[in-house]
Amino acid sequence: MTEEEILNTLDNSNDGYYCSFVVLDHGYSYLIDSRINVFCDNDNRWAIAIERLGYNPRAGAIMLDINYYGNCLTNLEFYNQRPTNNYSVYPIDFDSFDEIIDGESLIPNAKFWIVRGQQVAISNNKQDYTDAGIELVEYEPNAIRVEEVGRLMVLQNSDLFRATDKELYKSIPTDLKKILVIDEWFHKDFQLQISPTMTDEHLKQTYEFNKNLTGLNGITFESFAQTFRQQEILNNSFNKEIWENNRPSSYETWQLIAKVIVSNNPNYYKPTLKPNTHWAYWPESGNM
Repeated sequence: MTEEEILNTLDNSNDGYYCSFVVLDHGYSYLIDSRINVFCDNDNRWAIAIERLGYNPRAGAIMLDINYYGNCLTNLEFYNQRPTNNYSVYPIDFDSFDEIIDGESLIPNAKFWIVRGQQVAISNNKQDYTDAGIELVEYEPNAIRVEEVGRLMVLQNSDLFRATDKELYKSIPTDLKKILVIDEWFHKDFQLQISPTMTDEHLKQTYEFNKNLTGLNGITFESFAQTFRQQEILNNSFNKEIWENNRPSSYETWQLIAKVIVSNNPNYYKPTLKPNTHWAYWPESGNM
């Protein structure tokens, strides 16, 4: 096992289907909290479980997503008959969540949520949020949004919203030792535009299929192909820039974590870059 092998696994975690590198600025989920858990043993096995807690309005829930990476993963979830490195946990009881939510905001007399079986008080006092550094959006006067409630509750009851060891080890061998936990770090989102390679013949078949289905507003095959090939060029240019600047191996955080794993020594994690994983650094999360 080498640092390069570990970094290569992280760099190539996006398979174009359902495996990917963790995205803090996810368009469908407002970021609330995050954490890295590092595991390894003396037999060259290693794993990383990255937690991302967020509010997903489309799912109607605060979700704890666990993203797995490593060379010994097991029991991964499948979607459309393909493996995914993501596993979701719902720490809040669905009924208690729905009962006090109107749209995407708290009802005025909301009292509590049931979080992992415990009754946890909810604040309707705007000053509590201000004191915690949470500036309310207030799309409607005095409204408190779900993600804002979650951000305050995590500050007050963090352990209830973090993954349990049972959840973390869901896809990690239980004899691997957890050697490092990181609650804040310097992060770059790493998303490539993955699309299948299209031969001219395949592109012609795609054109004919869609023309027969919708008519394509009379567009010619030549215009259809030109538009597609231009988009390919743009995607390739975008991917090259992201690969050079954002892939995990390109910056300190994951380089240090790779050293930790290879040496089985958490003392190698001594970052110099300022952490940026607090939700305030990712204002576009949830905005799609």
